[in-house]
Amino acid sequence: MNRVSIPDIHEKYEDGESLTMLTAYDAPIARQVDNGGIDMILVGDSAGDNHLGYDDTVPVTLEEALSNTAAVDRAVKNAMVIGDLPFLSYGSSMEESVKNAGRFMKEAGADAVKLETAPYGETSIEIIDRLTELGMPVMGHIGLTPQRMNQIGGGYIQGRDSENSTTVEALLDTAQQIEEAGAFSLVLEAVTEETGKRVTEAVDIPTIGIGAGRYVDGQVLVITDVLGLSEESYRLSKQYADLNSIICEAVESYVDEVQDGVFPASENVFDTIDKED
Repeated sequence: MNRVSIPDIHEKYEDGESLTMLTAYDAPIARQVDNGGIDMILVGDSAGDNHLGYDDTVPVTLEEALSNTAAVDRAVKNAMVIGDLPFLSYGSSMEESVKNAGRFMKEAGADAVKLETAPYGETSIEIIDRLTELGMPVMGHIGLTPQRMNQIGGGYIQGRDSENSTTVEALLDTAQQIEEAGAFSLVLEAVTEETGKRVTEAVDIPTIGIGAGRYVDGQVLVITDVLGLSEESYRLSKQYADLNSIICEAVESYVDEVQDGVFPASENVFDTIDKED
C-alpha cells in the first residue's frame, strides 16, 4: 500500500472528512501510530522536550531531527511522514534553507516538511515558495510558534490582540500568504477558536489545529500527551491512555522478580541445568 499522498489529503479535505495527525519520534511508537490509521505523522521538533530531554524545542539540532525522521520513516507504511525543520535550520539563507529541507526528503525519507512562520514572516514565506517550486511539499505553521517562545515571552494564546498575542487579522493575512506560496496545509497552534474558524474559512488548504478549536479541518496532538507519558497536562490536549502508570508498574514488577529470584525462570534460559539446592 502506498503512503497517504497530498492528493489523498486534499480529497479528504474536499469531502469534508476530518484529517488526523500525531507526532512520533522513534520507530516503535511510529509503527503503532501508523497501525492506528492516522493520516499524517509529524516528526516534530517537539521531540526536544518530549523525547530528547531538553527543556523546549530550541536546542534540537538538524542531525537529531533527521535521525528521528529516518527512524519514523523506516517504521511507517501508510501515513504521510512530515519532517519538522528545527530552529535555525532555515532562514539564514535561501541556499541553506533549501539544502536542509532537502535532506529531510533525500536522506531521512520524509514525504513533506513543516516550518514555522511568524506573523507577516516574509523570509519563511519566501522559503515556502522556493521549496514548493522545487517539488518539496510544505506544511505551514502559524499561531503559537514554539521556536519563537523566547521572543514571545511564553506560551501565550494567539489571536487575542493583546501585548503578548498577535491579532486575528495578522494571522489571517499570514495564512493567506502561506497558501499563495504553495503550502499544502497549515497548522494552527494555540489560537482562539474564532481565529481557527476565520483562518479556516479564509484559505483553501486544510487547517490542522492543536489548541485551535472545533472549526478547523483536522487535529494534531503530541503523542506523549495522548499516551500519558508527559509530566504535565495541557488544556489543548487529551490523554487517551496512562502509560506512565503501566510502565512504572512493569519496571517495579521486574525489579521485584529479579530480587526475589523469580526471573529468569527455566523458560527464559538456554540449555537449562538442575538448580543447586
